[in-house]
Amino acid sequence: MIHPLSDELREFIRQHADDDTDKLLLQAGRFPGIDIPAAVIQITARRQIRDKLPEWYANPALFFPSRLSAEQCSSEACAAYKQSLLKGENLCDLTGGLGIDSWYFSRKTTSVTYIEQNPDYCRAASLNFRILGAENIRIIEGDATTLAGELSAGTFYIDPARRAAGNRRLFALSDCEPDILTLKPLLLPRCKRLILKTSPMADIGETLRLLPETREIHAIALHNECKELLFVLEAGTFPAEKVKITCVNLKPGEKTIPFTFTPREEKTCAEHPANSISAYLYEPHAALLKGGAFKTIAERFKVYKLHKNSHLYTSGQWLPAFPGRQFRVEKIITFSGKNWKELKKEIPKANITVRNFPLTVAELRQRSGIAEGGDLYLFATTANPAQRIIIIARKSPEIAP
Repeated sequence: MIHPLSDELREFIRQHADDDTDKLLLQAGRFPGIDIPAAVIQITARRQIRDKLPEWYANPALFFPSRLSAEQCSSEACAAYKQSLLKGENLCDLTGGLGIDSWYFSRKTTSVTYIEQNPDYCRAASLNFRILGAENIRIIEGDATTLAGELSAGTFYIDPARRAAGNRRLFALSDCEPDILTLKPLLLPRCKRLILKTSPMADIGETLRLLPETREIHAIALHNECKELLFVLEAGTFPAEKVKITCVNLKPGEKTIPFTFTPREEKTCAEHPANSISAYLYEPHAALLKGGAFKTIAERFKVYKLHKNSHLYTSGQWLPAFPGRQFRVEKIITFSGKNWKELKKEIPKANITVRNFPLTVAELRQRSGIAEGGDLYLFATTANPAQRIIIIARKSPEIAP
């Protein structure tokens, strides 16, 4: 296959990697013989993958069929995590896209079938897989909905498109394409497991109702931002209260410690309300908040919740294994407009977080003039029974940043 980018164009992309792409487009006449629109697509796409796909970014020969393909693809960290979820000797990726997931799956299974209906994406994937030496990936250009009844695999993986006209984001399963509710009766008899990637904004309870074949759910955060929500299905219905929900916060280069619980465990755990705020403040990471382990986390770590809806916890003990951010409390003040405005005299710069509070971070900054940054953290929240407070805290010396 002939590379779509000439050596001259690749060198131009390298030399102008940090340029203003709008100016490049306006000044296209300065570069005769260079396809500037094509170069801008590659420059923009490479910027989008710089942090989330460092291995691909480091390879200048890889080709990106569109900016959107780079924007929507999985990160290397998330794709690597999903390798552990496979069953069987082979996998079929029903929505191949840029091919990041297919490539990572190919490194952990005997063979991968990549299916994609966009011919440009298929051609790019074929080129990139060859450059990367992935010889165990078969590419099929086609529609997963049409092909579903003809396929079989140890594991099916599907990541439906979640954008409508006007780039509007979609969250409901029935709004996504292809429709998993239509496909699952065809796919589940032909595999050991079906992995569905949904929007991180999807409602877990409602999705479980629609997918009673779910055995596991994986909420995946990367650097404390929830990136992926995976539903793992197998043939036959399964009690929703017994589904294993695993929450992880990935930090490349650091050991990942999963937190697993079930809806039944969360439902039966006792409440652990805080009557006062102790020396340490704990904020669960984003995947835990998405997974909904609010009472389970309190029970396992013996921490106390500031308020039912605040999702902040306190303890007199430092708990280095707590899955989230950990702070030493320095001061607590009752919130009022006057107190907040006067706080700038004492704290001109701080990191502000709101939890179960009527004002946003932007509104609090506007009212106080407190600048962003520094090593102090201000938590605007509600404590039991219904008290608006500001917790002033910092990461103490014994807590790693």
